[in-house]
Amino acid sequence: MKIDAETRLVGVIGNPISHSLSPVMHNAAFDALALNYIYMAFQVEKDDLEEAVKGIRALGLAGINVTIPHKTCVISFLDELSPEAEMIGAVNTIFNRNGKLIGYNTDGYGFEMALQEQAGICLKDKNVFIIGAGGAAHAIAGQSVLSGASSVTLTNRTFEKAKSLMEFLNRSSCRCNQNAGKIIPWDKDAWRSILPHSDIIVNTTSIGMKGQGNLALDIPWDSIKKDAVFFDAVYTPMETLFLKEAKRLGYKVVSGLYMLIYQGARAFELWTGKRPPIEVMEKAVLTYFARKGEQDAEKTRE
Repeated sequence: MKIDAETRLVGVIGNPISHSLSPVMHNAAFDALALNYIYMAFQVEKDDLEEAVKGIRALGLAGINVTIPHKTCVISFLDELSPEAEMIGAVNTIFNRNGKLIGYNTDGYGFEMALQEQAGICLKDKNVFIIGAGGAAHAIAGQSVLSGASSVTLTNRTFEKAKSLMEFLNRSSCRCNQNAGKIIPWDKDAWRSILPHSDIIVNTTSIGMKGQGNLALDIPWDSIKKDAVFFDAVYTPMETLFLKEAKRLGYKVVSGLYMLIYQGARAFELWTGKRPPIEVMEKAVLTYFARKGEQDAEKTRE
């Protein structure tokens, strides 16, 4: 990798940040297109967030990605928001346009493109059922409303958290003449009433994430329509128990890994003005996982 006085710096801020796959993905893309950029990860404490954002402008960074826990707090330090960032209420990408810091949310775009490219399904006129009400749910629910989904239904173990998200969506969706949707209880019988009408079923909780053992969502599988598509925002492992069971039953499934790739691709395009090499980004991440798997297996044998 060539680094000189003309190298442009981009990166990601968050806390923790050592797990991020974005440097792997973006640096492979820069290399493939011979762009003089480098992508780095920066751990930023909450109390240092404002200073970190000021540094983007002061040091002339091309832009930055923002991950947990800073996606909402960062908004107050920016000059402008894109329509989808305003709708979703969170920013994951900042673009430095000649000293003006503009906040975008490419997570929703990543979700939508993952569905289109991996499962051949669009959000328009679809019924979306979202399990969870955290950061990923905000982006996915917001994008579903923006893209014309017929309905968005939320369920969450903490009802008040789901209520807060739905109230925010309803306020935002009034501006685009959409009905955001409704909340149902975290209850198998309640789910059974909505699943027969759900086209896209999304897990945004941490259930199924690596390190959580064999935890799985208690889905009433017998009540799901045959052409439903399953999406899991979790991408470690790439195929969660949620997706494995859906796949075994013959449903189309989409890993959250592709949301990661496509949200990164959109950020890449904003910063560079170049069409991102999706295949290169995908290969870089898949190669990383393959090597990580080999390393973990070797440690187990030791």
